[in-house]
Amino acid sequence: MVSRMSFFSRVGAALRSVFETSTKPASGKAPGKGAPSKRTPATRRTNGAPGRVPDGTDQVSSPGQGGPSATIEVDPRQIGAVRMTYAPATDDAPDPGEVVWTWVPFEERDGRGKDRPVLVVAAERTGTYLAVQLTSKPHQGDAEFVPIGSGKWDSAGRPSWVNIDRVFRLHQVGMRRETAGLPPAAYAAVEARLRQRYGWH
Repeated sequence: MVSRMSFFSRVGAALRSVFETSTKPASGKAPGKGAPSKRTPATRRTNGAPGRVPDGTDQVSSPGQGGPSATIEVDPRQIGAVRMTYAPATDDAPDPGEVVWTWVPFEERDGRGKDRPVLVVAAERTGTYLAVQLTSKPHQGDAEFVPIGSGKWDSAGRPSWVNIDRVFRLHQVGMRRETAGLPPAAYAAVEARLRQRYGWH
């Protein structure tokens, strides 16, 4: 009897050993415990608004921003004779005396810029135009700025100044829109200061 029980005990122990070996994980660790999980690295997100690049410049090209019709800054003392004639007209062309919008490069000349209003002051024989930049930032008493009052070019109706220290050359296809014409007296004040500063005649 004892030997029979011993025989069955050994068989039972052997079966338990086989069963435990077949169900035990190969790593020797219970599922879900101890093994490090593999995670896909999180995608880095930026806070930039749609349509802009990280350095703050416009991602979508604006008229005058690049190519053959790019608006560029020129040396006003090296462009020769300049004929300034007040001739605003609503004809989709940047006529002298009108305020239009175009891409204006920053003073740093690093490729950045902004779509801004400019005052067209002269038409060139080559079909291009000369313009000076507008700003709504007050510049009372600054010799490089000419006050021109307010107009439709500023939706808030703020007084504007013309910066005569920088002169730009633009193309008809390099402007976004024309907004308004300057009153004759305001244009005459800008014209006089440009002639005085650069010797234009």
